[in-house]
Amino acid sequence: MNAPLSNSALIEKDQAHMIHPLHQNAAHEHGKVWVRAEDSYLYDADGNRFIDGLSCLWNVSCGHGRQSIIEAVNRQMQELAYCSSYNGSSNRPAIELAERLSEICYPSINNFYFTSGGGESTDSNFKLARYYWKAKGKPDKTKVISRIWGYHGVTFAAMCATGIAPYWAAFEPRIPGFSHIPAPDPYHYPEPEDGSSLGVAAANELEKEILAQGADTVAMFIAEPVQGAGGVIVPPDDYFPRIREICDKYEVLLVADEVITGFGRTGKLFALDHYGVEPDLVQFAKSITSGYLPLGGIGVSDEIAETIRGGDKPWMHAYTYSGHPTTCAAGLATLDFIADENLAGQAAEKGAYLLDRLHAELDGHPHVGNVRGKGMMCGVELVEDKANKSWYPPEWGVGPKMTRALIDQGIFTRMRNEVMCIAPPLTTDVPVLDDYIAGVRAAIVEVFGE
Repeated sequence: MNAPLSNSALIEKDQAHMIHPLHQNAAHEHGKVWVRAEDSYLYDADGNRFIDGLSCLWNVSCGHGRQSIIEAVNRQMQELAYCSSYNGSSNRPAIELAERLSEICYPSINNFYFTSGGGESTDSNFKLARYYWKAKGKPDKTKVISRIWGYHGVTFAAMCATGIAPYWAAFEPRIPGFSHIPAPDPYHYPEPEDGSSLGVAAANELEKEILAQGADTVAMFIAEPVQGAGGVIVPPDDYFPRIREICDKYEVLLVADEVITGFGRTGKLFALDHYGVEPDLVQFAKSITSGYLPLGGIGVSDEIAETIRGGDKPWMHAYTYSGHPTTCAAGLATLDFIADENLAGQAAEKGAYLLDRLHAELDGHPHVGNVRGKGMMCGVELVEDKANKSWYPPEWGVGPKMTRALIDQGIFTRMRNEVMCIAPPLTTDVPVLDDYIAGVRAAIVEVFGE
């Protein structure tokens, strides 16, 4: 029997045949081939162990190797692996998952459409918003407003809403009708000159943009309750209540992108609950199956759902794998695990510990500009000059240097160049969090000095 191939040998085969998400040759030359995972750890093909510092891609919230989810998938595949959910067909797991979601989601959201992931969920909401406003006799309401540093996926339409410019460059021109307002970033947003709070001033950017675009042309505002891939930007507490007021005033749908924040990550099952606000539409993915199988979806307010059901034209939107019985079975088992283990409560408690310890260990470093977070998602922003909050120039390579240094410390996560994203599984034990924090500090010292 041949010995298993080493990490470097597998990477050579990978380079010969695979095109990766966000493909960059330099990144994969020294990449990792993962062969095993357990709890909060990943193991590469050489047997090296790493803390899973980002729950893979913010999604493995339950940790790796949960047998209850694996067994639920196995049972469903033996019984009914797949069937269509097109009009006239359904299946028990999809029905039960929609019913379960109605019990835990926002009170006014009780109807759900399933997709294969976050990007499909974003596009589904774009199309639903257009369908809704046409049904309401306002067909000119088609435009989408989102935020700088917002991430909503990279299907073509979702990419246009994503407010991170490097995702656009190779694919211009973008679809017309998308615009972006500044993020409610307490670290960088300028002090309001009119005496209003930072949160209200940042929210008022939406009103300015609606008026600039024309209120009768704006269909929706889409926002992550806490911006994730854009650098873990936590808004002030008064931001979303003001956003809700503005959306109501101008008849603009408020869409909560909870692809990262949903199902406990921030310490609540759904993150707008922190701010006492309900959206008109919500989208989710990632943690609905803890990443074990691809599943996403959108939740629709009762009023919008009635508009769909009462319309004289069908909602001609469909995916082959919408309502996939096996992925929905994984979703049901994951929701059971989240409830049984009180993962939202764990995220709140452990997240507070994680943030406190990061502050204690890092605030004094001359190149740590800002430490922030909510629940089990934190960001560490690295700066060249702490006094003026300025970043190192891109060619200095903060992101690649920190990524390598973190790997040296046995940690695998992602950087938004100057911001380290920290989001381990919600089940991560405190001693592992301590190791994570120590490794983060050591990596910063390795790159920037004491």
